Amino acid sequence: MTVLLAGCGDLGTEAGLRFATVGHRVVGWRRSPEKLPAAIEGVAADLSSGELPPVPADTTAVVVAIAADSPTEEAYRTAYVDGLSNVLDAVLASGASVRRILFVSSTAVYGDAGGGWIDERTTPEPGGFSGRIIREAEELLDSRLRGTGITPVVLRLGGIYGPGRTRLIDQVRGGTAVIPAASRFTNRIHRDDAAAAIVHLCTMDVVPATVYLGVDNEPAELGEVLGFLAAELGLPRPASESIDSGAEPSRGGNKRASNGLLRSTGFELQYPSFREGYRAILAGVGVRHP
Repeated sequence: MTVLLAGCGDLGTEAGLRFATVGHRVVGWRRSPEKLPAAIEGVAADLSSGELPPVPADTTAVVVAIAADSPTEEAYRTAYVDGLSNVLDAVLASGASVRRILFVSSTAVYGDAGGGWIDERTTPEPGGFSGRIIREAEELLDSRLRGTGITPVVLRLGGIYGPGRTRLIDQVRGGTAVIPAASRFTNRIHRDDAAAAIVHLCTMDVVPATVYLGVDNEPAELGEVLGFLAAELGLPRPASESIDSGAEPSRGGNKRASNGLLRSTGFELQYPSFREGYRAILAGVGVRHP
């Protein structure tokens, strides 16, 4: 089949390479298509523009993997709401044989859960503008595809880490990492597993559900992750935050996300926890795509 990647940064490129490896034609829209590997047919496109390239007539799956240019409300709205709307306009006007449109979303739509478990049945209650705007984009996808015969699929990813995404490693190495005084669960997924999940949901024979959580098997306390990285690097355990430090709450909220629905489709993670994933990064496995 032909797969259209609307937004083709690091994650989109990795997904595109995996689609190509199993024999699919892959077309990638991005502002700088010359940076894409040869396996992906790069086409210049600005998703925030109302004038997008033609959608190939034999396209059967579209992956919308958007990133905001900056961490501002305006940039998020331009990327996620305007960008998705423009892609949907182009697809629906094209008459292409699209069966599924997968939108890469975020667990930020849930906000904070006080350390409790969440899954696809949990009502989204975003706490910040990023989660609110991404949730608005999810609702836009659902409303625009209703009655079209195209299946909307929302993949809510936890924090993506992987080659070149080394914020926590850099903090531990630089001595700036601080273990929170209070318990704070985090949810993450390796870039390669996120890309593999995209391919899986777009190509599996059964019709997918409309929402999946894309996280690894083990929500982990941030302190545990930082302590693990320090041990792997042969460095002292990071200092603990004082109880009365007044530190800001975590951006992602304190919650434990379940990947049970995704795994029930037969999907298996290459990196089931942060331990395997971070060990691979420290060993130099993989590259970040430009």
